[in-house]
Amino acid sequence: MDMTCCSSSAERLAGASRPATGVFNACARSPFSRSCVSFRHPSSSAGSPIPIVRAAVADNITSALTSSPCQNIWESFPDSDADLELSELTAISPLDGRYANQVKKLRSAVSEFGLIRYRVLVEVKWLLKLSEIPEILEVPLFSKDARSFLESIVTSFSLADGLSVKGIERITNHDVKAVEYVLKDKCRSHPELEKVMEFVHFACTSEDINNLAHGLMLQHAMHTEILPAMEKVIESLRSLSHEYADIAMLSRTHGQPASPTTLGKEMAIFCYRLEQQFMKVSSIKYMGKIAGAVGNYNAHVIAYPDVKWETIAEEFVSSLGLAFNPYVTQIESHDYMAELFDAISRFNNILLSFDRDIWSYISVGYFKQRVKAGEVGSSTMPHKVNPIDFENSEGNLGLANAIASHLSSKLPISRWQRDLTDSTVLRNLGLVLAYSLIAYKSTLRGIGKLEVDQARMKHDLLECWEVLAEPVQTVMRKYGIPEPYEKLKALTRGNAITKEGLQRFIDNLDLPMDVKTSLLKLTPETYIGMAVDLARRV
Repeated sequence: MDMTCCSSSAERLAGASRPATGVFNACARSPFSRSCVSFRHPSSSAGSPIPIVRAAVADNITSALTSSPCQNIWESFPDSDADLELSELTAISPLDGRYANQVKKLRSAVSEFGLIRYRVLVEVKWLLKLSEIPEILEVPLFSKDARSFLESIVTSFSLADGLSVKGIERITNHDVKAVEYVLKDKCRSHPELEKVMEFVHFACTSEDINNLAHGLMLQHAMHTEILPAMEKVIESLRSLSHEYADIAMLSRTHGQPASPTTLGKEMAIFCYRLEQQFMKVSSIKYMGKIAGAVGNYNAHVIAYPDVKWETIAEEFVSSLGLAFNPYVTQIESHDYMAELFDAISRFNNILLSFDRDIWSYISVGYFKQRVKAGEVGSSTMPHKVNPIDFENSEGNLGLANAIASHLSSKLPISRWQRDLTDSTVLRNLGLVLAYSLIAYKSTLRGIGKLEVDQARMKHDLLECWEVLAEPVQTVMRKYGIPEPYEKLKALTRGNAITKEGLQRFIDNLDLPMDVKTSLLKLTPETYIGMAVDLARRV
């Protein structure tokens, strides 16, 4: 085998442009190779193209994977580090570590245990439903004792039961089948149920159980934790709107001084916007199906052709508090989940904008933050009181929205009648809710520390008399004074305007005396339009 080396960039480019010579010069400029080499395969002729092979790449990759400049550091740690027990200190995700206490109430809904428990609930209720269908003679109407036994399986389902399911899953390598086997095992202890235990999971595909469990999980988490937290944020902003309704504040458009507003009215904007998205989030219909392997009730009909299976399915799904989806494949199409996560993202984006605005108001001194004894703002600058709650909220909203974006774009897409790509993604439903919940709580903590500095706000207003150019030129238009905009532009644009300078300009205008007097009394603090009323009625 021949090997040559390019001696210059020009030669390397020339070699790359002549692939038919039998020798292809390739400069191996990569993290794993420092030499420039080429090969001619012994069996290749001068005119036949051959593949590029880079010298020593395999050895260099092996070296990169087995050594590091920092290797001596981590190798000095105890061997036991490799098998650390899970705790808040050892959790990989901060949701189960640093922030675990803030999101722990979500665990009963959107954890693996929550999913398994809801699967058990769906399986049990489906068996109960089958017993109520007269045409299914093999599953007669259950006695009160049998029904009570089945219902107790759900109400008393424990972590130990969940671990039993996981134990069987290690054998079956199938999570839903493991649930079925655990339920059958429990039914064996009841004589009446033992006779019908093969009707556990009757005519169901795994996704019949999963989609209903996921819908119930989401409703549980949304209605017990997320929606109440959203509402607290909205109500907190409503309180700020009313409390600060008449506190005048300099507006800034493009970062520059603009017509004054009130602090309360600016809070009211966010309150209203969040309220609109809250209504959209809370109005989402959680969908469900139980139509078999491809959505046609194939197995149902072949076993019991006289049963009105679509009616039964709709009754069953509705009895769980979910909306029935009549047109499905093996899976429920997850369109409602996409709607839900998009709606949550819109709420989060508005709140993220609020966080940034408050951060900015703090930075210009409009808000002070109450100091908490013992807290440290900086490891080196003792004076710092940082807006950490709003920064924490912003960061977690970004994480929530990143995951929500993937969920909403991926989940509605499935190959043909189903592929498995949704399964692993659905295991992350709780992440969107958990990161969002952390953010909502952080924003609420931040709001609770705010104190308005009215003196600072007044100072800024009285430094910007040029913002009254707008009302003066508008009144000039009303009374037919020519080129009002142009005259005020010449006076104020790029110029520092004082109260006296503006009043001299007004004094020289050909206006009725009462109108001129009204303009002369106007100040940046009083030029706030309907802001007070807008803030108070939100």
